[in-house]
Amino acid sequence: MPGPIYSPKEMLARLVAFDTTSEKSNLALIRFVEDYLVQHGVSSTILPTADGEKASLYATIGPEGIPGIALSAHSDVVPVTGQDWDTDPFRLTERDGRLYGRGTTDMKGFLACVLASVPDLLERRLKLPVHIVLSYDEEVGCTGVRPMIAELGKTLVKPRLVIVGEPTSMTVVDAHKGPVRWHVEVKGRSAHSSMAPLGVNAITYAGRLLDELARMERELKAAPPNPRFDPDYTTLQVTLIGGGNAANIVPVTCWFGWEVRALPGLDPDKLEARLRAFAERACLPEMRAVAEEADIIITRTNEIPPFAANPGSEAVALALLLARQNETIAVSYATEAGLFQEGGAPSVVCGPGDIAQAHTANEWLDPDELDRCMGFLGRLGDWCAS
Repeated sequence: MPGPIYSPKEMLARLVAFDTTSEKSNLALIRFVEDYLVQHGVSSTILPTADGEKASLYATIGPEGIPGIALSAHSDVVPVTGQDWDTDPFRLTERDGRLYGRGTTDMKGFLACVLASVPDLLERRLKLPVHIVLSYDEEVGCTGVRPMIAELGKTLVKPRLVIVGEPTSMTVVDAHKGPVRWHVEVKGRSAHSSMAPLGVNAITYAGRLLDELARMERELKAAPPNPRFDPDYTTLQVTLIGGGNAANIVPVTCWFGWEVRALPGLDPDKLEARLRAFAERACLPEMRAVAEEADIIITRTNEIPPFAANPGSEAVALALLLARQNETIAVSYATEAGLFQEGGAPSVVCGPGDIAQAHTANEWLDPDELDRCMGFLGRLGDWCAS
């Protein structure tokens, strides 16, 4: 008995109905995709987390054991908490020529097209396989795809190339920045504020570190620009901060988070080493002269590598062919493409939807984007069957 047939819009409605906010399990969606593929005679490999609460999925359409073209999507979406939605974010709503719902753009629209294309791909007798790659927790640092990439070339076939379907308005992206984030904790000594010299003010020394980060930011901004990106330099900013516990106590702790959005080629190790050296030189000697237990702890919390396709990349050439375009663009947001590339699978980014709609209240997708993506995937089927 043949498997179910969905239009891209119908499939998108099914996917949006799963609340796969990153803090929640994605297993219901994964089971739906696995079952849908089984009904079409396609088996999947499921890679669960250690606690069994989440999973990634890897499936192959076409000949087994051959490196093919991977279509990569993530299952999770960002929260709707605190956002003012006009519709139920987990029910696809069509209004005024737009498809509203959480994840329509980022990035269940691409996944919907991939899944809706399965029956067509199966009919083509592909010579080169198409791999479906579905990960979790992209929105919290691309953590879910990393264990799966570690299995490429081992328990999973390493793709010949990867097309990451993040929203690019179906424009081919061959480069993006990479976010790197740190947590800094400053530990001083508390004292009554009337006896300030007996304490070590953690906020004061955190301020010195913030001054050094401001100097680093100015230098990054003054470096030779890369006009392909907007902004055209590596950005650095402090994103979180907290400290102290009462107005009459010398604060014993202060913490802050900072990040860079690195251009391809920038070495974040050098920035981290500079801040550590500044802490050792300009802060810790004074702090420990009063309190030997004083400390500054700098921890890198997450890193997504910048992405830059290699010159002459087959992935980029194929995406341009399928998108019927002649030029690529670079973007400042991050995707899993850099991780796939580091894992030995040449990558490119191209998918339906405008990134300006991602993560917003009343997130929406133009149905024409689904049509364009289906055309792209249809041409991919032709190419893999030729």
